[in-house]
Amino acid sequence: MRRVFAVLAATLGCVSGASTMTAPTVDQALVEGEASPQKLSEFGFGMAADGYRPAAAFGYTLRTPLFSDYAAKDRYVYVPHGSSARVAADGTIEFPVGTVLFKSFGWPDHNGGRPVETRLLIHRNTGWVALPYIWDTDGKDATLALGGRRVPVTFKSPDGETHSIRYAVPNKNQCKECHSKNGVIAPIGPKVQNFALTAERRPLQAPPIRFSYVGARPPAMPQWDDPKAGSIADRARAYLDVNCAHCHNPAGSASNSGLFLRWTDDPTGVNYGIGKRPTAAGRGSGGMDFAIAPGDPAHSFMIYRLESTDPGIAMPEVGRSTVHKEGAALLRQWIAEMPTGGQKAL
Repeated sequence: MRRVFAVLAATLGCVSGASTMTAPTVDQALVEGEASPQKLSEFGFGMAADGYRPAAAFGYTLRTPLFSDYAAKDRYVYVPHGSSARVAADGTIEFPVGTVLFKSFGWPDHNGGRPVETRLLIHRNTGWVALPYIWDTDGKDATLALGGRRVPVTFKSPDGETHSIRYAVPNKNQCKECHSKNGVIAPIGPKVQNFALTAERRPLQAPPIRFSYVGARPPAMPQWDDPKAGSIADRARAYLDVNCAHCHNPAGSASNSGLFLRWTDDPTGVNYGIGKRPTAAGRGSGGMDFAIAPGDPAHSFMIYRLESTDPGIAMPEVGRSTVHKEGAALLRQWIAEMPTGGQKAL
């Protein structure tokens, strides 16, 4: 049964200081057209009027985010007035044509906390289009970088270690590696189990975003680093869903691996990696027999790949040049606590 809910109308309050701002005027024809503007400001989202935030879009967070070299990310969604988003039975949010998803990447201790880049994922009549913009030195606008770029960044991870990397702004083809579903670009982060709009970041004069649900609303996924949010196994599954399942699903770019790591996949099956042998010879397995060897993270090549920065071994293949120590530690604990007697014990 199809049910329709108005979300936000009652839950979102006023934005502090918003009355001093001018409502932005979005160029909807440019959003839905085929052009790729050289400057981010050309869309009219009001980025410059409110620092680095698109004043015309709603802020949102993810309970469990994709790891990207410890970057802090600001996320926003713009949905054209009068449109609604459909939530499929598996929790996938199907945004209408004219929607724009924003994601800005930065580090609190780098360049005064200002973002390095803002990525746009735009839903046009021809499908989703990914456009990366790199912020100009003066911070007043951002410039289109379809070819990608390496940007030197120095930051500290939570354990105090200093990292100096050449942060990779992806080119258009690299965007497809993660955002590919049946060969076409699709959003990978906003799924209803992992998605939360933020009341304090509501745009000026914006109507509520409306969501229509097919069937019951799926329960939320746990926050990966909050022990109160779920068991070790559930938080590990949430981490795998967000960090791996965009490729490791039957419609993803790693479908031929037979390793499927979606939140909705059976966590007791061989296809989830438990007792699963590598599908191809190569350095990726590190000579180990199983992706996940219950009770033995040191001999599970899933861990081996997560803890490597070697381009021929590391997983995910793009989007990081450092090891997410905290995420790997969670998965180590999950595997270490698995009974060694069989898969059904999870």
